[in-house]
Amino acid sequence: MPGIRSPLKSILLVMIVSSLSLTAGAQKVEIFGGYQFTHLQTAFNANGWNASLTGNFKHVLGITADFSGAYKNNISVYTYTFGPVLTARLPVVQPFAHALFGGMTFSGGGSTTGVAMLLGGGLDVGLRKGIGWRVIQADWVGTHFDGNWQNKNVRASTGIVLKF
Repeated sequence: MPGIRSPLKSILLVMIVSSLSLTAGAQKVEIFGGYQFTHLQTAFNANGWNASLTGNFKHVLGITADFSGAYKNNISVYTYTFGPVLTARLPVVQPFAHALFGGMTFSGGGSTTGVAMLLGGGLDVGLRKGIGWRVIQADWVGTHFDGNWQNKNVRASTGIVLKF
């Protein structure tokens, strides 16, 4: 038995040290803020804001928390999603792709909350050291309210990216 426990302890130690080194490599944080246009199926077109915070664990891999609000007449739509992002770290441009999962809330006359799933990506262009412009972020938005999935939804955003 001692021969079996020793390799298990070694493997566990290697896994712990490896996971700590992943967080030690997380030197980059990105903050995005800007304008968004949202289209939700059956002709709901609204303008609003989009903001996100990304922590990069590896050179190309990070985790994003994305929040947005869109407004039309007396209706407000808010999303709050989280998920992985892959970014190609090229010298001037940085294309990225993400899969974000969370919720969506409709407000106006009443309030309804459901599931939201955003699949998409975009393109950041470096303007100066630590400052970039998100030329486009385009997302397919899947929503689930009251037992029904709606899949003909899109969101497009643009704005400023700060990189630390």
